[in-house]
Amino acid sequence: MTHNLHDSMAAPGVRRSEAKAVNSADTRELYHKREQIYPKLAHGRFRALKWLVMAVALGVYYLIPFLRWDRGEGAPDQAVLVDFAGRRFYFFFIEIWPQEVYYITGLLILAALGLFLANALFGRVWCGYACPQTVWTDLFIMVERFFEGDRNARMRLDKAKWSLNKAGRKLGKHGVWLLIALATGGAWILYFHDAYETVGNFFTGQAAPSSYLFAGVLTFTTYILAGSMREQVCTYMCPWPRIQAAMTDREALNVTYRVDRGEARGPHKKGETWEGRGDCIDCKQCVAVCPMGIDIRDGSQLECIQCALCIDACDDIMDKIGRPRGLITYETDDNVDRFKAGQTPRYRFFRVRTLVYAVAFGLVTLVMLTALASRTELELNAQRDRNPNFVRLSDGGVRNGYNLKVLNKADEARVFDLIIEGDPAFQVRVLGADDADPLALHVAADQTQDFVLYLTLPPQAVDLAQEPLTFRVVDRASGEAAISPSVFVSGVTR
Repeated sequence: MTHNLHDSMAAPGVRRSEAKAVNSADTRELYHKREQIYPKLAHGRFRALKWLVMAVALGVYYLIPFLRWDRGEGAPDQAVLVDFAGRRFYFFFIEIWPQEVYYITGLLILAALGLFLANALFGRVWCGYACPQTVWTDLFIMVERFFEGDRNARMRLDKAKWSLNKAGRKLGKHGVWLLIALATGGAWILYFHDAYETVGNFFTGQAAPSSYLFAGVLTFTTYILAGSMREQVCTYMCPWPRIQAAMTDREALNVTYRVDRGEARGPHKKGETWEGRGDCIDCKQCVAVCPMGIDIRDGSQLECIQCALCIDACDDIMDKIGRPRGLITYETDDNVDRFKAGQTPRYRFFRVRTLVYAVAFGLVTLVMLTALASRTELELNAQRDRNPNFVRLSDGGVRNGYNLKVLNKADEARVFDLIIEGDPAFQVRVLGADDADPLALHVAADQTQDFVLYLTLPPQAVDLAQEPLTFRVVDRASGEAAISPSVFVSGVTR
């Protein structure tokens, strides 16, 4: 018994964990049933940072739909809303129309460049802290730990025969998981409908069928991905682990085992010297806390999400055995080689790769901000009828038809004067116009209004097969104007 106790001690006061790297590349089989991972709760600054990021991310996701933003009478007052019915995307004071989808494209480009830059500087920091899969998996593991205990207790519970105690704990865990999953799916649909109204309608059966469909899909995927699949999503489903290898280099900071300090590893007995050996006592606590089931001491691995929980676990052990922290730390591959060669570390955050990403990010941001700052509240689009291409009148004159789309982005109704810049002989008729003010275009607030008009050239003015012209609308109150070039086709051949 005493012999077994000594064998399980990595150092005085430090018990060796029996955790094994279930995702080790050396032992992985192509077709192999998933081995359950029981990550141990880590304590330290990186675990605290992950708790903070998780709380902020979940708070933003669940609460944003309930924020209000006054946009005036008749406009939705939800701060963030994707309004398919009204064909708008609202983000606080920004209102995106369908023809402005390039703003969404710009945001996606910024997100990609930001991800590339973060990866080039700090490795897979997005995966380890802010990825939705990581955030919700952390939340589900927290619930699992509440009902079933930490690593060893969960393992014992799974191996135990079924009993009322085991059934109660399992039912409690899965019940809370389902509630979280339902809240996740429910919160998603709130971004597409008024949040307060949808919540009331959802539980009374009056919500749109699409609301129940998408809430059900998101509930199912959240429950499965965060509850059961977990690390498999990161390893097999997500393409980023493979893409990021091309986005990084040897000078990016990654969670790294300091081989120069740790080897040769092995248990350390009381009174023994640290000379001639490494600081790693092979306690396997870094493996026990890893949610991906890997051993960071095996080097850089596709499965590692850089969550840094192994750093917290190792630092805690180093404190207990009186050795310096940082055996596992954020470090560059280049510096690991420099340490082995007895050289001082070198950190180069400003290098070609990071500068390219940063400059590209800055340029796209500048273009986006310039476009937003120069946005107008008025747009005009003129389309000439092509069927028929033109109409020759009985008196020899020629008529063309046009469709004008006037987009009023302001939150108030506006009256515009229509001006035709071209041949002074043009005769203008707007269908449905007021006879007292035939060139006045009335457009309601936050609306697009279509106007049908006809331009006619009298026979004596028809001298060209095609004449350029410009439609101009001018706001009577503010003087804001918009133009749209077009042509007048007469069909003459002389």
